[in-house]
Amino acid sequence: MISVSDSAGILIFAASIAFLTIFGYRVIHLVGRVASVLGIIAFAYLFTRLMTLNDIGLLFDNRHFGWSTFLLAVSLSASWQIAFGPYVADYSRYLPSKTSSWKTFAAVGLGTVLGAQASMVLGVFAAALAGANFRGHEVATIVGLGSSGVIASLLYLSIVFGKVTVSTLNAYGSFMCVATILSGLRRRLEITARQRMLFVLLIVAASTALALLGQYSFLNSFKYFILFLLTFFTPWSAINLVDYYFINKERYDIPALSDPAGRYGRWNVLGISVYVIGVLIQLPFVDTHFYSGPMVAQLGGVDISWIVGLLVPGVTYYALAKPSMSAVAVERG
Repeated sequence: MISVSDSAGILIFAASIAFLTIFGYRVIHLVGRVASVLGIIAFAYLFTRLMTLNDIGLLFDNRHFGWSTFLLAVSLSASWQIAFGPYVADYSRYLPSKTSSWKTFAAVGLGTVLGAQASMVLGVFAAALAGANFRGHEVATIVGLGSSGVIASLLYLSIVFGKVTVSTLNAYGSFMCVATILSGLRRRLEITARQRMLFVLLIVAASTALALLGQYSFLNSFKYFILFLLTFFTPWSAINLVDYYFINKERYDIPALSDPAGRYGRWNVLGISVYVIGVLIQLPFVDTHFYSGPMVAQLGGVDISWIVGLLVPGVTYYALAKPSMSAVAVERG
């Protein structure tokens, strides 16, 4: 919309994120509501244009299939869902105690799955139609589905506004994660507005530096970064899910979550040990541009590390934690 260099655009984007994040929770929610309405309208318009002005049937005639590409797509989709874990943990704590866990699970699951998959379908169709021209012109290709002139400017605005909103939420969520870690180390923690601003600026500065370094190879850098995060997120997710549904049976001591001297304030040696094992056991199956495990070639270049990182820690934690919980239940009985 404005003629600036990529680096200048990144810096302007970062400044907008920092500005909104510093104002805090209520401003982020207000901006989020506006972005949601704009995003839904823009998506509906683009998807309608895509389906009515192009022969989508030709795309389905392309039946080339490769396990490596398929599992990469599944991995990126899975990482998208797992990345919502911190948001769910943050927002679910504010729900009334009588809120149904099933309703919470269904609302989060359907919202993230349907929203993400619908957007990914639009992106896949747009990339397939654009062919080789898609790389390096991703946003322009998506906007080009709509129109030109004023309509294109409005579509650009909705995309930018949506990106700023979700990035602001990410920055604020990162600050909340830092606050949670610090509160776990101290019995009582009060973070001032000035300290919050400092944390936010440091987080945004680090993200901006990464964006500037990877701006000329964004898609590859983004893909490998997501897969890199998946290596560490997957075992954590597996342990948490097994602990919640099969070990503690959906029962947690909520007040103890903020008590460093409580049951959750101590080091969980079993959980940490299984997590480390879960990360390490994935390494032979990881395939990135800076490291490729020995099993990748044996599997035809397919990266299945996240599958290993989901199954092994989950089964291991259940096998080791279940007997100890049964013993505790007997003692209490």
